[in-house]
Amino acid sequence: MARRSTSPDGSKVERRKSGRFPVAVPIEVSWRDPSGVMFKEEAVARQVNAQGGSLEMATYPEIGSRVTLTNYLSAETLDARVLATPYSREGVSNGIVVELVISSESFWGVSLQIKKTTAELQKLEHLLHSEGIDLRMLKEFRDAVDYVRTAATVVQQLRERQLNSRDDDEVISSLVTERIRRATNLCAEVLTDLESGKISAETKGVDDFLRCVEQTHDQLRPLRVRRESESYLATRS
Repeated sequence: MARRSTSPDGSKVERRKSGRFPVAVPIEVSWRDPSGVMFKEEAVARQVNAQGGSLEMATYPEIGSRVTLTNYLSAETLDARVLATPYSREGVSNGIVVELVISSESFWGVSLQIKKTTAELQKLEHLLHSEGIDLRMLKEFRDAVDYVRTAATVVQQLRERQLNSRDDDEVISSLVTERIRRATNLCAEVLTDLESGKISAETKGVDDFLRCVEQTHDQLRPLRVRRESESYLATRS
């Protein structure tokens, strides 16, 4: 493995090969101190890429130590080297910076993949806009990007709540609200296609869509009636 350059104080200089992405991945870090004593410490990966990342943890191995990382969610293990600790570099606090001995994106799980995909989609959106693509197609693409971005945020929030043993009802409620918003916008697009004659009796999926709309209407109508009744009673009291 190529040797890293050193700073004036003798510590290794980190040369980050790609941008890091925010995640919340539970990790177990194990290592031996210079006397051979084995340590295991729980950590949370916060900013990562295929080469390594920063881990929040209470007890730190020494800089330069070889550590073994275990992803609690997948049980996958990888070896890494400690590049920085709060005692060796300014800007590093509440944890360590590690470099994976063998680069891996999959080790950090789905969170990193979602973050990278969102970033790539945003770049592609800017490219499509600069090339003057049809505005309606650009809107379709932007809606898809927004959905991926929302999904990434929800995944991050759910993981953080799991790690902190917090209730996830609020996050799920927010996700349902977003789903209703997207469904409303999609129905409006379908209505536009109907009015412009782009949808006919021969269009594939029309029967299934109509059936779904009717079932949704039947399920939602009692909720609306109940809300109107409660609102009426509230004004009378």
